[in-house]
Amino acid sequence: MRVDDIKLTEEGLEAGGAGRVLLLACGALAREILALIRANGWSHLDLHCLPAKLHLYPEKIPDAVREKVLEARAQGYDSIYVVYADCGTGGMLDRACEELGVERIAGPHCYSFFDGNEAFEARGEVTSFFLTDFLVKQFEAFVWKPMGFDRHPELLEMMFGNYETLVYLAQTDDPAIEAKARVCAERLGLKYEMRRTGYGDLTGFLAGAARA
Repeated sequence: MRVDDIKLTEEGLEAGGAGRVLLLACGALAREILALIRANGWSHLDLHCLPAKLHLYPEKIPDAVREKVLEARAQGYDSIYVVYADCGTGGMLDRACEELGVERIAGPHCYSFFDGNEAFEARGEVTSFFLTDFLVKQFEAFVWKPMGFDRHPELLEMMFGNYETLVYLAQTDDPAIEAKARVCAERLGLKYEMRRTGYGDLTGFLAGAARA
């Protein structure tokens, strides 16, 4: 399946149709989830991704998830798993999942579960700014333009003055993405670090869903 990052940002994705287990996920995670489904032969898992741009409006995520869960239940799905971290919802997504009786992947954000939640918490990297494969490729759409740097470069110091390092959490071994991540660090005026995390805690969560 060809997956376009701009489409994932704006529209999301719907893949599958044969399974009775639904993964309801952020569009920023589609490539990783599809790769794990293919690698493990989890053909009974269906994937629906909400638009990745919802991350720009985290207060909208709980209602979007709630709407899609109710729709999926009406379609006859036996099991539904939410592949969103808290993602800036301040606990609202957890409350929605509890009301709906669905399980979500643990973690405050995808940086944490890609790195491994325990390891990420132990590092305590308060002066680091994180990017994943998807966010490196969509840097303009999720960082540069929404923060207004394309129009007001003077905002860089105000918003990133207390950051020291851009940490690229790499899901894949792709020199082109790494090169772009280095450029992102330069543009933000930060030191650069790459950490090959692979899929982190996402693998175990999807394995649990596959056994449902």
